[in-house]
Amino acid sequence: MASTNTLKVLVYSDDVHTREQVILALGRRPHPDLPEVEYVEVATEPVVIQQMDGGQIALAVLDGEAVPAGGMGIAKQLKDEIVDCPPVVVLTGRPQDAWLATWSRAEAAVPHPLDPIQLAEAVVSLLRSRVPA
Repeated sequence: MASTNTLKVLVYSDDVHTREQVILALGRRPHPDLPEVEYVEVATEPVVIQQMDGGQIALAVLDGEAVPAGGMGIAKQLKDEIVDCPPVVVLTGRPQDAWLATWSRAEAAVPHPLDPIQLAEAVVSLLRSRVPA
């Protein structure tokens, strides 16, 4: 897990604009009760796996619409392969795709177009579980 001074949040998408939207929506401190967030921007599946294997990521936001590797498939792989895998938020193509996020074992799903409030609520609730009381 990340240090108590900052929380590392991995943001995966092949689209730089999607990564940018996530980071802008959450900001440096998504909630006053949480430490500052440091973002790790990733555009490819191998780097997601490498970063998550490193053990320093507190939470991952994965774009379910990314190509060639979608975030839901990556989430499923991470949950299957990493013991005590950090929480995962999947960005779905539409609200009706939330059931697919359940298959991926992601803890939360937020649909495109991104609603900053909905994204922040999902991320904050999951990050709280990663911060010692």
